[in-house]
Amino acid sequence: MILDRFLLTGKVAVVTGAGRGIGAATAIALAEAGADVLLSARTEEQLREVAGRIEQTGRRARVVPADLSDPEAAGALAAAATEAFGRLDVVVNNVGGTIPRPLLDTSAEYLEEAFRFNVSTAHALTAAATPAMLAGEGGAIVNNSSIMGRVHGRGFLAYGTAKAALAHYTRLAAADLAPRIRVNAIAVGSVATSALEVVVGNDELRTKMEQATPLRRIGDPDDIAAAALYLASPAGSYVTGKVLEVDGGLQAPNLELGLPDL
Repeated sequence: MILDRFLLTGKVAVVTGAGRGIGAATAIALAEAGADVLLSARTEEQLREVAGRIEQTGRRARVVPADLSDPEAAGALAAAATEAFGRLDVVVNNVGGTIPRPLLDTSAEYLEEAFRFNVSTAHALTAAATPAMLAGEGGAIVNNSSIMGRVHGRGFLAYGTAKAALAHYTRLAAADLAPRIRVNAIAVGSVATSALEVVVGNDELRTKMEQATPLRRIGDPDDIAAAALYLASPAGSYVTGKVLEVDGGLQAPNLELGLPDL
């Protein structure tokens, strides 16, 4: 059956930023598909809650609290997964993000921080996971990029530049790691997570964003989790080096920050 191709029975995954939102939804989706999952983020309490939901599916979870703005900490998760579960098959580089700022308030250091948090951490874990994947049956890596990596919007210089870099990193890494390891990315649109809680809780702003989105709604974390499962599972076995746009059909930001002309 075609649905069997979405299964990850007996596989092991690492998901970063897994304490809430898209990361939590993705970790649970992978577990529901049959994978054991190592979860990492800053807040242990949130990770424990997600781990409990994974264990309810009958799969195993390992919690590794860490400051994943540090590439060394991100890279260490590969060894932690193989130590806990004996193998590594799937990596979801979900951790990232950068607070919007006007160009003149974006220092070179801030730009470098955005790159480190969104790209360097993903590379550190990808590089560390590669030997473990090659020692087994190969693997799949999914990087969560953003719509802001391909469209323009005032205030998103650091974030958009970093996410664009992650998208192209995905293409380059896919070429380097083919044929045994697939590398893909998701260009995430506006999703109802804690990062958008100010918008989600404001009826006027939410309506404005929904009306500016062709599918007339804000995304749900499960929308991204479903895409990650496709790319990580045998269902996506003929896909590598691609950026899957899961954004409600957006071709421009659906909420402007209102930054004035200089």
